[in-house]
Amino acid sequence: MENEENKINEENIEQNVNENCEDKVDLAEYEELNDRYKRMLAEFENYKKRSQKEKESIYGMITGDVVATMLPIMDNLEKASEVRTDDTNYQEGVRLVVRQFSEALKRLGLEPIESVGVRFNPEFHEAVSHVEDKTKGEQEIVQEYRKGYKLGHKVIRHSMVVVAN
Repeated sequence: MENEENKINEENIEQNVNENCEDKVDLAEYEELNDRYKRMLAEFENYKKRSQKEKESIYGMITGDVVATMLPIMDNLEKASEVRTDDTNYQEGVRLVVRQFSEALKRLGLEPIESVGVRFNPEFHEAVSHVEDKTKGEQEIVQEYRKGYKLGHKVIRHSMVVVAN
């Protein structure tokens, strides 16, 4: 009888050990799956952020290309608005078109680069001539041949300028 009880106890102990081992396997498997899930979630979040940055970058590049294509048109319209004519209505109409076109470009984020009276900065200005003028500061811009523009922090077109001293 005692032998049978020992045998039953051993079977119970062996069964408990097996159950505990299965729990440990399940726990290890759970932890592994949980770790994989967290890594995949982090990768997906990084992917979403990267995709958003790429979209913004592509939008900025396309906008910059379109605006750069329109700048010569803007230059010609500004020149046309400065021409004297006897027909004041015509001249006012051209000025109105220049204003509308300028506002449309501004809504896209285009900003003119300051030039005359500012110190020369090669990031924004392209020097096409140099003059000596004692009344001006060192590397001060005295004349602008062509307006420069930037879109956000990116220069779309450098200002063509004359630099003093």
